[in-house]
Amino acid sequence: MMIILQIILFIVFAPLISGLIAKIKNNLRMRQGQSIFQPYYNLVKLFSKDEVIPETASWIFRVTPFVVLSSTLAAAILIPVFIFASPARQVGDFLALVFIFALGRFFLALAALDTGSSFGGMGSSREMFISSLVEPALCMVIFAVALQSGSTDISAFSGMRAVPVSSVVAALALFLVTIAETSRIPVDNQETHLELTMVHEAMVLEYSGRSLALIEMASYVKQMIFFFLIAQLIFPIGLPVADFTQILFWVLWYMARIGIIAVMVALVEVSVAKMRLFRVADFLGFAFVLGIIASVCAILGV
Repeated sequence: MMIILQIILFIVFAPLISGLIAKIKNNLRMRQGQSIFQPYYNLVKLFSKDEVIPETASWIFRVTPFVVLSSTLAAAILIPVFIFASPARQVGDFLALVFIFALGRFFLALAALDTGSSFGGMGSSREMFISSLVEPALCMVIFAVALQSGSTDISAFSGMRAVPVSSVVAALALFLVTIAETSRIPVDNQETHLELTMVHEAMVLEYSGRSLALIEMASYVKQMIFFFLIAQLIFPIGLPVADFTQILFWVLWYMARIGIIAVMVALVEVSVAKMRLFRVADFLGFAFVLGIIASVCAILGV
């Protein structure tokens, strides 16, 4: 029952986070902008449209949206939202998230190559380049958290009462990784289809209709997962009691914490320019160094 509720929570509220970020960005730019519920309208519109499948595409192109969404939802059930222990803690831990997300990334890059499009090949190459830098930094964050809590289980640091220095530094490194993983400025730009700037958009350029809606939903859920992990490092708290009133209160508190992270992401996007592709190595290298610093702090017990 908890697994079903958790999946519903991520599916229902994940698009709202992107809508909130877009609304904050427009307000900071002194624009009215779109509604906070615009991602929901986009999903409904995409689900109502027919698909256009390239003639050169194979079964990989058709099955990729389902693999990407299912792998993201599998990662979502590893997150302890309602209780200290995640619903599927026997299946995987924090380290398993790296491999689960890598599965969806691999199929998406493979599908982009499958169409034979030059844009798809360019996007796949850039995505693999960025992922080769993201995953070591993310692993360093996991090691730092594991050294501090004594386990790679997400529930272990969710139940911590104090926030050590290592967790704060790890949260900062995870924030930089999240910007890259969610295709945000300065690493990527979700609002453009220019050849020189797009990475993720280049891989999904051939998708349309329901398949594109599934990929967009997976990106929303993935973004919410990373925001939640950052919030758990800074505000480590869970719900040990299964009372409905308390569950409702903590769900609102969880959403408030994720909202704070969304505001921080919006501030970064409007204040930093899009960097060149090869400068991303310096950006994520700094995240890797922060992960090392967090690990050292964890070893020293601070």
